[in-house]
Amino acid sequence: MDAIEALKSRRSVRAYTAKPVAREILEELVDCARLAPSGMNVQPCDFVVITDAETRERIAEICEYGPFIAEAPACIMLVCREEGLFLEDAACAALSVMVAARAHELGTCWVHAFGKDCEHELGATAGVPKDHRVVCVLAVGYGDFPPPPPKRELSEVLHWDRFVE
Repeated sequence: MDAIEALKSRRSVRAYTAKPVAREILEELVDCARLAPSGMNVQPCDFVVITDAETRERIAEICEYGPFIAEAPACIMLVCREEGLFLEDAACAALSVMVAARAHELGTCWVHAFGKDCEHELGATAGVPKDHRVVCVLAVGYGDFPPPPPKRELSEVLHWDRFVE
């Protein structure tokens, strides 16, 4: 699958099969994230790949909006040092994981953690150092891709030379 098709067909998947994701694929997803843009090349992101079922169940309990993490065969916790443009860098890295996963016909779903009540407990569950922030947890696995959600038309969001309403 090419990059454009992966971007256009990516969906937030919240229902997963039990089929495991190969370690090599999970490594490739993180490798793509590691290569994502980083302001001033600070590279503040680290990635904790969690395949252990009990740990995923605990993470699903902690995350208010992530009960499906328990059934996903893997999740990736994206953590950052508070340096440079770490939130922007984390968003670029997360999108790289999601698009690379789609290219492997995997589904993902971003579960927000940064600044939420669950952030510190999530970090403790995965052994994240206290000087790092948990930005998000990405569920990863094989599952059913939902139909595309409604999106604004290109003509509504594209402006040439000046913003015109």
